[in-house]
Amino acid sequence: MTDHAIDPNAFRRALGSYATGVTVVTTRSHDGERAGLTVNSFSSVSLSPPLVLWSLARSAVSFDIFEHASHFAVNVLAEDQIHLAEQFAKSGGDKFIGVKFREGTAGVPLLHGAAASFICRNTFRYPGGDHVIFVGEVISHQQVDRLPLTYSRGRYRRLGEYVDRSDQEMLQTTLPLQKKIP
Repeated sequence: MTDHAIDPNAFRRALGSYATGVTVVTTRSHDGERAGLTVNSFSSVSLSPPLVLWSLARSAVSFDIFEHASHFAVNVLAEDQIHLAEQFAKSGGDKFIGVKFREGTAGVPLLHGAAASFICRNTFRYPGGDHVIFVGEVISHQQVDRLPLTYSRGRYRRLGEYVDRSDQEMLQTTLPLQKKIP
């Protein structure tokens, strides 16, 4: 694919410059086993039909459960839910111990207090290197008025103030070395 080697650590640090939201993707297997993990590779794909995607390492302990599940839920964590991000980031064990949730379609766990939740039909899977990209058709969603948790440069972050075009124009006049933003 590439004609030169890329240092994986430098690549990871560069990717960390892109701030993401933090989600916990959950599912339930056909035999009732719950699975969940912290994911920041979540993205919207389409509004019509409503599609979202996320990716999972083929080496993940819960890979087979997600691969064969009929549905999954994407729970967008709120800014005060770092403990859930950390709990679901751990490998193995029952990650749902002490976690408040309710069951949605096909028994997928919906985490209490999430800023938003999307219940999805597990529609498409695509190979992506050492990961598989899951595309889900959103069959229902909910959102509450809570700020999302974000992640950048290896750290959890809270959203700051909103910035609009007039703020950018003011910055360009006060910081002469800053490149103008069109």
